[in-house]
Amino acid sequence: MDFNIKNISRFVVVGDRVLIRPEEESNKTSSGLFLPPGVSEKEKIQSGYVIKVGPGYPTAANIDDEPWKESKEAVKYIPLQAKEGDLAIFLRKEAFEIEFEKEKFLIVPQSAVLLLIRNDFDISD
Repeated sequence: MDFNIKNISRFVVVGDRVLIRPEEESNKTSSGLFLPPGVSEKEKIQSGYVIKVGPGYPTAANIDDEPWKESKEAVKYIPLQAKEGDLAIFLRKEAFEIEFEKEKFLIVPQSAVLLLIRNDFDISD
C-alpha cells in the first residue's frame, strides 16, 4: 500500500468525493480460468485504497436580513467518514475513472461507499 504518488499534492478533491486507487484486478479466477479484459469492470462493487478526500458536505450559510451584502463568513463543511489510507468498498457504477502518470484512479462520491476498513480502528471509541 504505497501512497507515495508523485504530484498527488496537486489534486484538490471537491465536495463529498473520494479519490481511490483501485486494488489490483486479477485476470484469473480462483480455479485458474483467465478472464477477458473488462470483466472485472462489470462487477457491481469494487475495492480500493483512499488516497485523498474532499472537504465534505457544505453547510448553509447564515441567512441575513440583507442578503445582498457580502458574507465574510467562511464556508463550513460536514466532514466525510472516509480517511486517507482506508480500504473502501464502493459501487463501481458510481465511480469515474481517471489516469494520472500512467496509473488509474477512481473518483467516487461518499454516497457510493458501502464500507470502510480502517487499520487503526479502536472499538473502545
